[in-house]
Amino acid sequence: QVQLVESGGGLVQAGGSLRLSCAASGDTRGYVMGWFRQAPGKQREFVSAISWSSVVTAYADSVKGRFTISRDNAKNTVYLQMDSLKPEDTANYYCARGGASSRYGPWAPRVPDEYGVWGQGTQVTVSS
Repeated sequence: QVQLVESGGGLVQAGGSLRLSCAASGDTRGYVMGWFRQAPGKQREFVSAISWSSVVTAYADSVKGRFTISRDNAKNTVYLQMDSLKPEDTANYYCARGGASSRYGPWAPRVPDEYGVWGQGTQVTVSS
């Protein structure tokens, strides 16, 4: 049974930075890992994803150039470095485990249905 625990959220001013972490207990070897976010009254949306080898990464257009995803497989941890934060980045951020990286080839899944294990989320609030 895989469990995912996010941390690193908080309150930051616009233009600031935060680094989210997702610590996994259990098997994530060979799997894609992703970050999603959900703001009040809105649907959960894709933020970023990374393959097991870190060769494949994907970003939503809204965060491209500002966010960086990475993973440390030895520590079973995935990170999301968020720079130049904007008020519209305010949301609850979720870490999730997707399918096997080999299943997707040079792509990374962007839809929630491709992810079967989810963390509880960490709140990010960006003030203007």
